[in-house]
Amino acid sequence: MKLDMMKVILWLGHLGFIGVVCVSALLLLGISPVMAADSAAVPSALPEGAVSWGFIAAAISTGLSALGAGLAVSNVGSAAIGAMAEKPEILGRTLIVIGLAEGIAIYGLIVSILILNQII
Repeated sequence: MKLDMMKVILWLGHLGFIGVVCVSALLLLGISPVMAADSAAVPSALPEGAVSWGFIAAAISTGLSALGAGLAVSNVGSAAIGAMAEKPEILGRTLIVIGLAEGIAIYGLIVSILILNQII
């Protein structure tokens, strides 16, 4: 019973994180037409509509990487809790593995920042 509750807590935490990222991505999509209409925000080297596609690509990059990280951490976290129930001294090793799974979201965020730097 205790392990099932921890799994539910992990899922809820990561779904909340994914929800925050998706809401921010939707806000980014809502801002993109406004910024595309602003002539100062659109460099002359980019073709028409490229800025909007850039914002969509940045939002997808952030959203999907956060989704993948949430799924990875939920699977790794539940396995880590099960392993720690049998051997409590492996806490440090399990935290490293969970941190590696969370790195997926950071990579997607870095890609989004690189995309936004090119279009703004």
